Amino acid sequence: MSKKSIYSLLIALAIPVLCYLWLKSASDSAVDMPRHYLLDTVYESVVDGKIKSDSIWHTTKNIHLVNQLGDSVSLYDQQGKIIILDFFFTSCGSICPKLTNNMSTLQRSFSRGGNERKKIDTSIVQFISITVDPQRDSVPVLQDYANKMNVSSDNWWLLTGNRDSIYKFAFEEMKVDSFSMEPVHPDFIHTSRFVLIDKKMQVRGYYNGLDSASLLKLAKDVGYIMLEKDRTKKSQVFQKIVDLSWLWLVIAVLVGGFVFSMSKNRQKN
Repeated sequence: MSKKSIYSLLIALAIPVLCYLWLKSASDSAVDMPRHYLLDTVYESVVDGKIKSDSIWHTTKNIHLVNQLGDSVSLYDQQGKIIILDFFFTSCGSICPKLTNNMSTLQRSFSRGGNERKKIDTSIVQFISITVDPQRDSVPVLQDYANKMNVSSDNWWLLTGNRDSIYKFAFEEMKVDSFSMEPVHPDFIHTSRFVLIDKKMQVRGYYNGLDSASLLKLAKDVGYIMLEKDRTKKSQVFQKIVDLSWLWLVIAVLVGGFVFSMSKNRQKN
């Protein structure tokens, strides 16, 4: 077999392999998804002689509180929705009003397009603001604050309740004192952080609620999570594409065609 024929055969074999590698690489790196933050544990197992690690991310525990309308609600009432959460108190004269205004801007960004009344789309995101001063922030106080700050109750709760439960939730479930240089005092939470929680009730991000660039990233991350696929369920369409069986079939056809062409040329010669 001539060198030209060998090169042709190698090219025929390389093309499908390179196509497969390109598709695999593109699918793995197409979008930089928001990371998980709170790791519970790592399980290690041996598969085909290799150690495989599986990360178990922390699932936020439920909490029962009362909203500005006087309704008893819980975090798990919003399963299946993305949650943006922060902590505030109504008598705050520094960062809290700004945080509430920025949360309101985020809420309006999910208005349904084309609706003259700009009705909020409540099917995607639930906004939650939890008071860290529940002794003062009763339901009537939260109602007045909501009216003053133009808070829409369609998909935004201002919550009050048991102080110990709120602080335990903030530190043990939201980890508001972690992943940031901003100090958070254990006796009184005063933080500018917005927390992003996905549909599985897992923390996916912390953002500076006073910084426009950070809020823009938060809005983008919500969009990414909306499109996120369940990694435990394989895509049937993509599986058909990357399944190596098609690759070997293509190679077999190309090699068979090449050999047949070479034999025909030999017969003619």
